[in-house]
Amino acid sequence: MVSQQTDVAIIGAGPVGLFAIFECGMMRLKCHVVDSLEMVGGQCTALYPEKPIYDIPGFPKILAADLIENLKKQASPFDPVYHLGQQVISLERLSEDLWRLQTSTGTTIVAKAILIAAGVGAFGPNRPPLEGIEEFEGKSIFYYVKNREDFRDKSLVIAGGGDSAVDWALSLSEVAHKVTVVHRRPKFRAAPESEAKLKRLADEGVIDLAIPYQLEGLAGADGHLETVILKSLEGEIKEVSANALLPFYGLAMNLGPIAHWGLQLSTTHIMVNPQDCSTNVAGVYAIGDIATYPSKMKLILTGFAEAAQAAQAIWARIHPGEARHFEYSTTSGVHGFKQNVA
Repeated sequence: MVSQQTDVAIIGAGPVGLFAIFECGMMRLKCHVVDSLEMVGGQCTALYPEKPIYDIPGFPKILAADLIENLKKQASPFDPVYHLGQQVISLERLSEDLWRLQTSTGTTIVAKAILIAAGVGAFGPNRPPLEGIEEFEGKSIFYYVKNREDFRDKSLVIAGGGDSAVDWALSLSEVAHKVTVVHRRPKFRAAPESEAKLKRLADEGVIDLAIPYQLEGLAGADGHLETVILKSLEGEIKEVSANALLPFYGLAMNLGPIAHWGLQLSTTHIMVNPQDCSTNVAGVYAIGDIATYPSKMKLILTGFAEAAQAAQAIWARIHPGEARHFEYSTTSGVHGFKQNVA
């Protein structure tokens, strides 16, 4: 099969991978992007397209899906080539300056640098250990929300104590008939302002808090949930009528083939130099949630900054010894580069 050639092969088309296309494009570096999902956006698209995000500079509030759409538009002047619905299964060094990637669908890409922006790697929800849960999954048990309107006027049980559980409780309380939040302790692992709002709505009777309780069982028929059974730490049983259960217990992470590429790892993360996001393997860089270093903050905006750092480092690697005058985008523009992108 004929190899496709590019400057940078980006593994992962989540928000950080998409912004990396822009940053590389501003450096006149051509990008091919591989992602195992059928669409770009990573978790923002697959898990919570309607979840509001509050810490993107310049946007007091933006939905995850809208952020991805904006990032796609921002990258589009640089004509990225997307290879979606496929996973990179092998990475081979051809020379000091060239790498070859092979994907699960047979696509071959030869690149001068590799930029891993794979988020949490291959991911799936952590499922609560409830008997018979498979019967209800996809019908009345959901691990992510694609459309708030699917839950309008329904009685919901939301399980978990992190940002996703709290944020969706706040959001869905605006459309659902009833929202009950189940958590095993009074303290939530969410933004303080969000936790305060949750408890304020609980005081007002808008949201019910089942604390400290854990999921114990399910009751219903033919995939349609009727009751969620809870159990306290002292063994007290409580039954909550519900049309749907949303367990938000985080994601099960798996690096997949990346774990076998000789990269220095810290559990499920890739160790990088925070100065340029380089890994221990020359020519391979990692950014976003998959990358780690001391004091790393797992924020989208952190990944955006890392994308800019990595793009600069990749340009210097591909063009050794060449001087480059740094310019701000307000000076250089964007669309004027399009005709110059190889």
